[in-house]
Amino acid sequence: MSKHYETVIIFSPILSDEDLKKSVTKYTKLLSDHGANIVEERNWGLKQLAYPIQNKSNGIYYIIEYTAPGNSISKVEVEFRRDENILRFLTTALDKYAVEYNEKRRQGLVGKGKKTTETSQEVAS
Repeated sequence: MSKHYETVIIFSPILSDEDLKKSVTKYTKLLSDHGANIVEERNWGLKQLAYPIQNKSNGIYYIIEYTAPGNSISKVEVEFRRDENILRFLTTALDKYAVEYNEKRRQGLVGKGKKTTETSQEVAS
């Protein structure tokens, strides 16, 4: 049975855009090969870390949301651990509320780029 997952990967800040794209393509292909269906990919870009990791104070954050069978996650995480360009990663299983929220965010109904409805525009007038 497939579950919804979200993996946040922090890549080394010394990666070029091209190297980052190659790494992301490698891992999305690896996920797909293990039966995952990629729902969304988001590049958050270079961010300040809360504490230094491997003597680096910045990292490139990348988020992959996907559905996959549970036994495929451990296989992919082994590859994450082997990659020297990955500072940290975290995979979480999403519950129905998180899946619903992510779907609304993709539609632009929540978050910073929130779409306004006609009723809220009329109230403001």
